[in-house]
Amino acid sequence: MEGIEHKYVEVNGLKLHVAETGNGNSPVVVFLHGFPEIWYSWRHQMIAVARAGYRAIAPDFRGYGLSGQPPQPEKTTFLDLTNDILALLDALNISKVFLIGKDFGSFIVSQFVNLYEEKVSGFIVMGVPFLPPKPLQFKQGIPEGFYISRFAEPGRAEADFGRLDAKTVVRNIYILFSRSELPIANENQEIMDIVQPSTPLPPWFSEEDLTAYGALYENSGFRTAMQVPYRSLHEELNITDPTIHVPALFIKGEKDYFLKFPGIEDYISGGLLKSLVPNLQIVNLPEGTHFVQEQLPDEVNPLVLEFLTKNSKPQ
Repeated sequence: MEGIEHKYVEVNGLKLHVAETGNGNSPVVVFLHGFPEIWYSWRHQMIAVARAGYRAIAPDFRGYGLSGQPPQPEKTTFLDLTNDILALLDALNISKVFLIGKDFGSFIVSQFVNLYEEKVSGFIVMGVPFLPPKPLQFKQGIPEGFYISRFAEPGRAEADFGRLDAKTVVRNIYILFSRSELPIANENQEIMDIVQPSTPLPPWFSEEDLTAYGALYENSGFRTAMQVPYRSLHEELNITDPTIHVPALFIKGEKDYFLKFPGIEDYISGGLLKSLVPNLQIVNLPEGTHFVQEQLPDEVNPLVLEFLTKNSKPQ
């Protein structure tokens, strides 16, 4: 892909796969993926920021894609992934960055900024807003077939996914997560059964894209991906004041199913989010879904570049 180079960087005893493009002397933008995403989910944004004069870096998290597998995937934590990003910056001699996160990558952004705010020039999150470092409490009142409840149950997702190849698993999850409804299975149904084989991919997601994702998950499997995020949502950091003062942007797709998680709309619009991140700007994209950066790059990229330009000057 246009000018994107690939390398491996040793961090915390593992080799992280890193995609990179842009000027090595410019301000650095680090992109952090969600699930079932991978570095590839940032392809449109990486090229755009590199063309604008920035250095774009997108790692695969440990256990994802081409990165090394942790020796005990079931013990992996969000903090492990956050510390990997810190070690990656140290290994690359990068002292300050812009962070851009999507889905559970936004969790990692939130943790990293809470722990190492002095290293962050600003951050952008999509799909999931900045969240304080405490266990999420959104499963109350949601039926048992809620996908997070199912994925959090050890062995269940593995058995569900194991009936299919990795490419089909990614296909089904992309279709589910592109909808505006919460993915909930019936009592006698597994999550993969919600999507019919005849259901088309979202129009912005090509067969070529699916093949790229499928190959990466064929390599990594889903063991670590089920642990983080789904089996690690109980984690809590001992941070007394989670308030963040660096500039921030939340790009929100109005059709994102995550907005239907209990309490999320109130958290965003009721003042709590803004109280935790006073320098936050929220931009709503009316047609945006959970994968807003892949779905609407022509709308997202100008917002990203405007934010970077306002808060830095490319060298």
